[in-house]
Amino acid sequence: MLYQRSSALFREAQNVIPGGVNSPVRAFKAVGGTPIFAKSAQGAYVYDEDGNRFIDYINSWGPMLLGHAYPPVVEAVINQAKNGTSYGMPTALETEIAELAVDMVPNIDKIRFVNSGTEACMSAIRLARGYTKKEKIIKFAGCYHGHSDSFLIAAGSGAITFGTPNSPGVTPGTAKDTLLARYNDLENVQALVAANANEIAAIIIEPVAGNMGCIPPVNGFLEGLRQLCKDHDILLIFDEVMTGFRLANGGVQELKGVDADIVCFGKVVGGGLPVGAFAARNDIMNQLAPLGPVYQAGTLSGNPLAMVAGLQMLKAIKTDKGLMNRLEEKTKYLHTGIGEALNKNGIVHTINRIGSMISVHFSEESVTDFDSAAKGNNETFKSFFHGMLNKGIYIAPSAFESWFITDALTYQDLNETIAAVEEVAKKL
Repeated sequence: MLYQRSSALFREAQNVIPGGVNSPVRAFKAVGGTPIFAKSAQGAYVYDEDGNRFIDYINSWGPMLLGHAYPPVVEAVINQAKNGTSYGMPTALETEIAELAVDMVPNIDKIRFVNSGTEACMSAIRLARGYTKKEKIIKFAGCYHGHSDSFLIAAGSGAITFGTPNSPGVTPGTAKDTLLARYNDLENVQALVAANANEIAAIIIEPVAGNMGCIPPVNGFLEGLRQLCKDHDILLIFDEVMTGFRLANGGVQELKGVDADIVCFGKVVGGGLPVGAFAARNDIMNQLAPLGPVYQAGTLSGNPLAMVAGLQMLKAIKTDKGLMNRLEEKTKYLHTGIGEALNKNGIVHTINRIGSMISVHFSEESVTDFDSAAKGNNETFKSFFHGMLNKGIYIAPSAFESWFITDALTYQDLNETIAAVEEVAKKL
């Protein structure tokens, strides 16, 4: 495929945008080469500025559950835009989507809408600290909760040490209140809690990780965290920005039967527009201003375009009783086909899958946490990525990202993808 127009646009962008992109992974630094500049998208496909068509497996990093340019969302956004794009005032739309979300998700009474997943997670941490009157949090290596200072923390030396910043601009003072744990390692979390008794406000986790590839929780892990939090008066925060309304109507709480104290949303809940949300039971949410002392605000929070898009998306998900099963079956079909194609060509790999999330790791051992994810053969992944791209298949330009399946994918699309994997595997 030719990418002349994308290459020219990237050179132009680098003159006025840091790195030429507004989010780092888009720059293709992890895989090399020039990023593809999208021009349009429809259903399961995205089209670049050079006129190339790609079967899309990132789907705007998750929200396009029903495909790009899903007609009910597009029509609702157009109609709303004609009536104004922002008011800075309450609207009936906000109440309507809030009522629907609360009805669909277990264990929440109230929800507040914000503008991004980062903002949702940042606000959830502040709320947890305000509610518990404690300052420290535990997060997990490899889980990404946005670029708020509290979350950009690397590991310290040992299980009970403080975290250290892994981005300039994050102060040691902020980092000292973030403790880093190993994903899927309950004993490690228990040690952190014991070493910081009565100091931990919250444990925040992607209940299914999506930022070190797709990594499901091992049996008993989420349940163990729930009991640990209950025993030590710690709030359990599920970051369901990726998984909310994707893996089940009620997210991982419904899928795994484990209740969180606070849940963060993004992606699907906005129908593809910039939006986030966080939700909890009444006694926690009532601590937020204007009811309580924990301050959180945003001029564009509850923006009518985002609200109407999210409302149409959630209505479609709730009414389509077969959606989640179709998504899971398509993902399983893809998993089987990719596995057979790679095995046929002797390519060492492991595949993780849950619901409509899947990732291919070029590693001979199972991938259950960040350390095991990091052992994958990155050079093989780079070759695989560019081989698939040249076959018209767009996957995440990083070995540490999940693929997201959309219901718009046909089995013909899946077969085309599997055939591409087989051809690419011959050259790896």
